[in-house]
Amino acid sequence: MAKRKRYLTATLSDGYVKTIGPTAAPLTHYWRIVAQLHNGRTEVFWGHEPSQRAALAKRVPAEEAAKQRGWRSFEFEVVALQEYD
Repeated sequence: MAKRKRYLTATLSDGYVKTIGPTAAPLTHYWRIVAQLHNGRTEVFWGHEPSQRAALAKRVPAEEAAKQRGWRSFEFEVVALQEYD
């Protein structure tokens, strides 16, 4: 039998709302990196994970990317996904 499809919503601290779905994947957390580049531009990277621990594990690669790519600064945020039909 097929898994039930659902929609997931992440609301970040700055008010941005991301909707994911329909999906049957066991996702629980959303992460976002907002990188400030030296030329004044902004790049955004995001993803979703099946656990908070997996989402928080993205912090170390983000720090390495900041050094490697020469980001002026970056913000890393993880929020729980809310499910709705």
